[in-house]
Amino acid sequence: MKKTKTIEKNARIVNKYLNSKLKGNPKMLYDAAAHLIIHGGKRLRPHMVIKSCQILGGNVTIAMPAASAVEMIHNFTLVHDDIMDNDEMRHGVPTVHKKFGMPIAILAGDVLFSKAYQIISDAKLSKDATVQLVSRLSKACVDVCEGQLLDVKMAEEKRIPSQKEYITMIGKKTAALFDVSCSMGAICATGNQKDISNLSNFGRNLGIAFQITDDLIGVMGDPKITKKPVGNDLREGKKSLPILMAIESAKGKDKKTILKAFGNPKATKNDLKNAVDVIRSLGIEENVRTQALEYAEMAKKSLLKYSGSAKTELIDLLDFVVKRSL
Repeated sequence: MKKTKTIEKNARIVNKYLNSKLKGNPKMLYDAAAHLIIHGGKRLRPHMVIKSCQILGGNVTIAMPAASAVEMIHNFTLVHDDIMDNDEMRHGVPTVHKKFGMPIAILAGDVLFSKAYQIISDAKLSKDATVQLVSRLSKACVDVCEGQLLDVKMAEEKRIPSQKEYITMIGKKTAALFDVSCSMGAICATGNQKDISNLSNFGRNLGIAFQITDDLIGVMGDPKITKKPVGNDLREGKKSLPILMAIESAKGKDKKTILKAFGNPKATKNDLKNAVDVIRSLGIEENVRTQALEYAEMAKKSLLKYSGSAKTELIDLLDFVVKRSL
């Protein structure tokens, strides 16, 4: 990706800022809150905050509190996701609840959530901008919680959800934070509601394209790249778009092959390989890529009136997201 160096540069600035804000006593609480932040993450969301601010004439300094707040909220969701899923590893290190224990992990998540709002409130922005930032971020957090529960319910039910239900779920669970990253960046730079709306729409559509592509990789990705076994999402019974499309379009023997592996913790490597081969033969990758590109095109339309390097970098990020290799 052309602009990887810019993302890395912004990540370093954000990391320094985050580290300065995640210090205090009891030390263990702040160590737990900073644990996942220290050990990884591309900082895509803060990057989007910064670029959305710059596209409207703002700068890194004015965007930094909002960028860091979004990253704290993102990491808060990761801590809680790992608890709900009982995951043991993330970013190649033990999850927060595995390393520090459940009570401290819950408190660490709460600290991240609260600090995000503290940072915004303490930022030297106008009262109107601060109120808008708090309002937008609060709504995004509610959306993420609603989306998470929709995802849990989908997993529990035997019923196969519609593609529309899936898009609604990822629109809340994943795209809400991409949406708010761009709208908060815009708010830091301007009070123009049309500009804020344009950046918000860009972020939302990028977020949906991101998750659709991510789910494709989860089913058909190369284990050497994904660090997960072949067909991992199939075995887990994840009702993602590629799996929904495959179950919907497969017939007879092909459908049985997919369902034999789907949601079956005892599925063999061969069962999973056969199911993935069937999904490939159905042309699912092409269909999913097409949908991701449709959302990417809607995202691009939101930025038509803008120009400059910040716009170029946002479009580059969008292209990278939807064209990631399997």
